[in-house]
Amino acid sequence: ATIEAFALQDLSVFHLDFLGMSIKQITVNDEVAIFERDGRELIITPEARLLENEPFTVHVVYNGSPGKGVSSSDLPFGRGWTWINDGVYVASEPGGSAVWYPVNDHPLDKATYTLQVTVPQDYSVAANGLLQDVIDEGDGNHTYLWEAINPIASYLVTVNIGHFAMLETVYGDGLPLRFFVPERFADELPALADITKDMLSFFESVFGPYPLEAYGIVVVDATLDFALETQTLSLFGRDLISGDQWLGIGGADIVMAHELAHQWFGNSVSPASWRDIWLNEGFATFAQMLWLEHTQGTDEMNAVYDSWYNNISYLPTSRNTPLADPGENNLFGINVYLRGALVLEALRQELGDETLFAILQTFHETNRNGNASIEDFITIAEEVSGQPLDDFFMRWLYEPDLPPSPLSD
Repeated sequence: ATIEAFALQDLSVFHLDFLGMSIKQITVNDEVAIFERDGRELIITPEARLLENEPFTVHVVYNGSPGKGVSSSDLPFGRGWTWINDGVYVASEPGGSAVWYPVNDHPLDKATYTLQVTVPQDYSVAANGLLQDVIDEGDGNHTYLWEAINPIASYLVTVNIGHFAMLETVYGDGLPLRFFVPERFADELPALADITKDMLSFFESVFGPYPLEAYGIVVVDATLDFALETQTLSLFGRDLISGDQWLGIGGADIVMAHELAHQWFGNSVSPASWRDIWLNEGFATFAQMLWLEHTQGTDEMNAVYDSWYNNISYLPTSRNTPLADPGENNLFGINVYLRGALVLEALRQELGDETLFAILQTFHETNRNGNASIEDFITIAEEVSGQPLDDFFMRWLYEPDLPPSPLSD
């Protein structure tokens, strides 16, 4: 792994995250560096002190089987590089990237990526960004070269290996779209492409132009109890298209809408810290509800919101934590998603569609390719609306008690 970075201050030592596998050597600016390991911390001491604002290059030579021998205490969410019967998928949120490459595994430290993956010639590789080349190594293997030109938070980097059927097409003025499914599901590819184009058109009308260099879907040959918005290439299990579905409320298109919306909120604009997870999951859940309203009507959307409100009103205190800081154990709890969406629906009822959508577009454009905090969003909401919203956000984000439903009379 090669990391090109800038020192934000003078450094005589620095840390990366890395779990498992064996390290043979580390160099910094082509000089051999001293290193030690402490849990997930990889502590590197370069030969020469790194100076503030100066670029430097780290090269880590390592080998092993990603994820093997990593304890659940080191990786409590149990994700990262995952072996399946017919290949590999990578879903690293929130801290699984360190099981397969050394990285500063924090959403604030975004980077561009070049991924080179060598596989047997009957396998293919789906990853972030755009496919630049497939190199025949002459020994029965091919090397896939993928390049992501927009900055990515480490948990959104993915490599998927399998026997895939693929469809390539374009949207609008030439946005590359690519879809990968297990070969036996090849007939599903046109439908995936068509509905994705419809969703792109709808979400662009709400959030503004699609912000990244490409989009697509990879369906891996495993049944998953989640989907993930890995940047430019959302990850799903075969349950998306096989009929034995885990799909949540509304069906496959609702889950697809959720992951596509993340490309604006979560990916293009990433959280400044994990305490800001509402900016990811609340926003994408609100977006899936907008899609539900667009396709099935306002009454259907309101019925789902009513059901959600009733569900979260009975949450125990331990799970009804404030959205502004849900805590590590509740990062992906029901409250973050459902109450998270209700916040934006309540703001929509308060301000109207035009103002809310202007807030969302301004928030995205202001922070595109970067990071933002909840406080950043509140500032923009007040600036765009011209209204003081302290009381509103205090009730919905900072206090545990659930405010009245935004749909109540």
